[in-house]
Amino acid sequence: MLSAFDLIAILIVLTAIFGWLNHVFIRLPHAIGLLVMGLASSLILIGVEIAVPNISLYDDLRSLLRQIDFQEAVLNGMLAFLLFAGALHVNLGVLKSRAWAVGLMATIGVVISTGVVGVGFWWLSAVFGAPVSLVWSLVFGALISPTDPVAVLSTLKSVSVPKTLEADMAGESLFNDGVGVVIFTVLVAIAAGASNGAVNAAHVAHLFLVEALGGAILGLITGYVAYRATRAIDDYPIETLITLALVMGTYALASKLHMSGPIAVVVAGILIGNQGPRDAMSDETQRYLFAFWTLIDEVLNSVLFLLIGLEVLVLSFDRIFFWPAVAAIPLVLLARFLAVSIPVLALRSRTEFVRGTIPILTWGGLRGGISIALALSLPGVGEKPILLAATYAAVIFTIVIQGLSLRAVVQRSSGPN
Repeated sequence: MLSAFDLIAILIVLTAIFGWLNHVFIRLPHAIGLLVMGLASSLILIGVEIAVPNISLYDDLRSLLRQIDFQEAVLNGMLAFLLFAGALHVNLGVLKSRAWAVGLMATIGVVISTGVVGVGFWWLSAVFGAPVSLVWSLVFGALISPTDPVAVLSTLKSVSVPKTLEADMAGESLFNDGVGVVIFTVLVAIAAGASNGAVNAAHVAHLFLVEALGGAILGLITGYVAYRATRAIDDYPIETLITLALVMGTYALASKLHMSGPIAVVVAGILIGNQGPRDAMSDETQRYLFAFWTLIDEVLNSVLFLLIGLEVLVLSFDRIFFWPAVAAIPLVLLARFLAVSIPVLALRSRTEFVRGTIPILTWGGLRGGISIALALSLPGVGEKPILLAATYAAVIFTIVIQGLSLRAVVQRSSGPN
């Protein structure tokens, strides 16, 4: 049994080796390159196991990865730091001007997508001979509908889009995961028959109020306290430590208070990222603090994408799940198109959208580690394997295919910037 340090050391070493190989030979975008190499390595090992059944390397690596709790590592580990690092760079002025667009897509858009994916997957699974009940299909819709902020922000680093459209994409991805997790929690409770089915509209409203709004208020409070603390001193090591404490303390407190940790750290990050440089941080502090969080973002992002690629080693897929999983890909794209189109068309008379907004937002709606982590968190019901297979198929497609081709979609849809 390896220690936590041993596991972290192995992951960092693999990430460094694969990152170097990708940079020198393959030259894909860094995060996508790591995912592709991790996935390719997994598939090669599976092929070796089939060809040489007596080899132990596959089993050894599979046992190693089983020691890593992917759900815990993502939802209660990396996510807080990655969200805060991304939120630091959000321009609050631009985000305010896009508040209606971001708000509708992060709420109504997620609800629309959940319904479309849920009903569609319920029908498709029956067609392909692996029927999933409607309520568990809706659970799949909830976990796959939010765009992953880590994947989206990582892709935006290598793709140039208009500032307002970038604000829509980044803002929506930073906030809609909190909404998606609340919907996911409610639907899992209904599907599992929690509280004898006593999950009503009042309970859902309470969850949204406490988790989403409560998380935002908590982030404002803790972010303001950290802002005042940094404003009182000029010492970049201590100020950087304050932001680190802000992230970990806010996320942990939100969990204890049953509030949305992701929303809380995003709000805190936006506050610090906008107010801090304005009147609380010296140029030296800004340089060191933002460099620190950029490094945290790059390292954790790299490890996460490698883990997504390697995770196929520990997932068990039955052949009967292949076609439902493949069919889930265009279904998720259709749901994303509707989730974007309806809010955009509803707001077109009062909000300006750049040319190509709908196709770019549709194709740029990447899914990632959060969806996989939520799928892994499902109780051990009979539907879990097929939902995992469909989730993994949709995530890999959005990151690799959509992520690599997003630049071409942007250029074709909006023209030169």
